[in-house]
Amino acid sequence: MSAHSISKFLSFAAATSLALSPVAGAAQEAAGADAPLNLPANVSVLGNANPNVRKATAVVNGYVITGTDVDQRTALLVAANRQGIPDEELERVKMQVLRNLIDETLQIQAAQAQEMDIPQAEIDQTYARVAAQNFEQRPQAMDEYLRSIGSSPASLKRQIQGELAWQRLLRRNVAPFVNVSTDEVNELIQRLEASRGTDEYRLGEIYLSATPENAGQVKANAEKIVEQLRQGGSFVAYARQFSEASTAAVGGDLGWIQLGQLKNATLEAVAAEMSPGQLVGPIEIPGGYWIGVLIDKRQVLMADPRDAMLSLKQIQLSFEPGMSGADRNSKLQTFLQGIGQVRGCGDAENAAGALGATVVTNDQIAVRALPEQLQQIMLQMQVGQLSPPFGSIDDSVRVLMLCGRDDPKSAAGPDFDTLMGQLEDERIQKRAQRYLRDLRNDAYIEYN
Repeated sequence: MSAHSISKFLSFAAATSLALSPVAGAAQEAAGADAPLNLPANVSVLGNANPNVRKATAVVNGYVITGTDVDQRTALLVAANRQGIPDEELERVKMQVLRNLIDETLQIQAAQAQEMDIPQAEIDQTYARVAAQNFEQRPQAMDEYLRSIGSSPASLKRQIQGELAWQRLLRRNVAPFVNVSTDEVNELIQRLEASRGTDEYRLGEIYLSATPENAGQVKANAEKIVEQLRQGGSFVAYARQFSEASTAAVGGDLGWIQLGQLKNATLEAVAAEMSPGQLVGPIEIPGGYWIGVLIDKRQVLMADPRDAMLSLKQIQLSFEPGMSGADRNSKLQTFLQGIGQVRGCGDAENAAGALGATVVTNDQIAVRALPEQLQQIMLQMQVGQLSPPFGSIDDSVRVLMLCGRDDPKSAAGPDFDTLMGQLEDERIQKRAQRYLRDLRNDAYIEYN
């Protein structure tokens, strides 16, 4: 497995929390070693008298999964949720983490049974690559980070082992038996060509199965997940941990689809009205509840205007510290009046200098790289025009001048090999789900 694919499941832990400031050690804040603690003469222990003894949470074909294993893996998910997870939610999260650990153990055991052990050196090498991507070539820094959030290097390495083992199993036992015919690919190409110009959607999903008996509880759980997502939780992380759809392995990403592929009139109607970034749900569908997010939207086989490359000049007016509000307003009004007199991009530097502003030029920036609020504004502008001013009088105010635009060429027709690969991947994922289900059915699992 590539370091990129490993970093996807790390993204809900280290990669999303690299901005955290170092936490001072408790020892730095504690009193001196010989300071009195005022301990009672007789101590009544209310908890576990031996904190080094951990009760097993489950035994999977003889392999023990402890409470510590669950806690350390849960810590990765908690770290990804910048808003934190309420205490009342943690038990539900831990139950899902336990299910994931059971599946992971089954995958590792299945690989070992077929003499496909993952060498420790390969696990360590992958771990080091992840550290190199996220911690500037310093595995020790990632070790310290994992411990600081209540996890451990061993927990992440176990997850890496599971991922590598499962991918190896699929390559040997599933992928060679997945066949996609030339006729199937050609038929798909014809359907795409016939739908050229129609809308297609890239959706993320979280699916929770329900029965008439537990529908109320499942819906309540789904609503809690939506609440956490609205507070900033990672959709990818929640999909990986909680979704029961086959897309859970890729963070819930359905890829680019047309609405008819959802095969549910309710979901089709909801998705058609969604805007990129919008979260919806939970929506009741046959068999359970669905939570969705619209990642992006485009037209089939048509060039995306957001791929246009722009040449921009940013004219920025900054305010000196200590300026009064009246002086700031006066300086801003002078700037706004003067900027409207700029005669095209060639005059920008001179005009800006006269107004006490600065100019920064970028000759190759894609529309989609701009903040979303500016994208539609820039797409409506002509060369030489200025955007509305934006920013803050407390810091700086800016305008963008459009100095050039290279529109994307029309999209080429669908690539045969790419489409075949997509169809193969879809079938591999479906068979992988059945494979894992069979492993569960044949397993001996004892819960404590």
